[in-house]
Amino acid sequence: MKVIICGAGQVGWQIARHLSGEKNDVTVVDNNPALVRRATDTLDVQGIAGFASYPDILARAGARDADMVIAATHSDEVNMVTCQIAHSVFSVSRKIARLRAQAYLEAIHSDLYRREHMPIDVVISPEREVAQAALQRLSAPSAFDTESFMDHECQLLGIRLDDDCPVLNTPLRQLTDLFSTLTAVVVGVRREQALFAPDSDDQLFAGDETYVITPTADIPRTMEVFGKASKAQDRVVIVGGGNVGRSVAKALETRARRVRAKIIERNRERAETAADSLERTIVLYGDGMDRDLLKEAGIEQADAVLTVTDDDKTNMLAAVRAKSAGCPMAICLINDPTLAPLMKPLDINAHINPRATTVSSILRHIRRGRVRDVYSIGDAEAEVIEAEVLSTSLIAGNTLREIDFPEGVLLGAIRKGGRIIRPEGDTRIEEGDTIIVFALSADVPEVERLLQVSIDFF
Repeated sequence: MKVIICGAGQVGWQIARHLSGEKNDVTVVDNNPALVRRATDTLDVQGIAGFASYPDILARAGARDADMVIAATHSDEVNMVTCQIAHSVFSVSRKIARLRAQAYLEAIHSDLYRREHMPIDVVISPEREVAQAALQRLSAPSAFDTESFMDHECQLLGIRLDDDCPVLNTPLRQLTDLFSTLTAVVVGVRREQALFAPDSDDQLFAGDETYVITPTADIPRTMEVFGKASKAQDRVVIVGGGNVGRSVAKALETRARRVRAKIIERNRERAETAADSLERTIVLYGDGMDRDLLKEAGIEQADAVLTVTDDDKTNMLAAVRAKSAGCPMAICLINDPTLAPLMKPLDINAHINPRATTVSSILRHIRRGRVRDVYSIGDAEAEVIEAEVLSTSLIAGNTLREIDFPEGVLLGAIRKGGRIIRPEGDTRIEEGDTIIVFALSADVPEVERLLQVSIDFF
């Protein structure tokens, strides 16, 4: 597949890294020569320095025979015009644009992106993706990472193991014997910064960060087995009343089970906007790191604090202060991935990386066809892929024991005829089954080969 990626920032670079690693023909375009040079020096890609929305620049990038254009520059307007030029001048069949401004995303303007107007096939909103990620974190409060699959019937949970975890020093193959009702599968483990797919003889140790696939209905039982509480979040304090904070609060207001949410916002105009747009959420004007204001917000009685301002350090410090005041759960928004290792020593329970959520969303639309969903783990270290098994798949008709999966690949769940089952060695994979696969990045191409989906995708 020939892809042009417009924008060589963090998101563009990560997408280029994914696609070039899978032997696609990738060209990166950016008006910053230094960013283009970084991409060409570190990745197997071609680079063009210039404005992506200029027809001559797109022509030099190979738009005349490109299969896809991904517009992820820092300018919404450049992204939109780039897609228009790619369509009108070069007839590129698939166009993806990242748009940040909420004014472009209002439902009443949805017709704007139709083929006869502004032809964009997929619009990605980082702020909406982050808000959705925040809501998923709140739904599994003891998990540091979470993502839904199989129409919300299955869940990926990132669980950090403490010293009191009941399954420490136990081979994974014994978990089913010890907990007969446990349907969860440990598909990935991060130990001492290294991520790997465990085998059945591996044991879990305190400090491990595990990635677990479980049916959504079994989340409370799974969290209990791994030594985590699953208390409902009835009171939430949100630090930051921008688009993300307001979106989360609005979603909490619409839930059937009442959640009492309060927003703290230090910008008066944003605070007033939040107060006007929300019905049941209390909005407080002031600094989210102010101890007295946190106390006024009821941080001592809150079940969770969510810090989503536009400053990483503010988010981290506000989360730490909330924890020190007695809040048991802290989730913060972190744009700089180099700050992620500080989460554990600062006792911050979970963090949201906007880059990772945006990359996952774009990958979800790139891997179209029978691949239904994709979630990127860590710094693009692994992917969790949901796919439908085709009759042409190499795995169709075989038992798991007969399939030669790479060492970095594990099956987490299988849906057969509407029923989700735990993968076993004698489980037979059949056409029409839906599977969830954990794969280290280096093994993703082999997963695609086994699924025989590349032609169907691209």
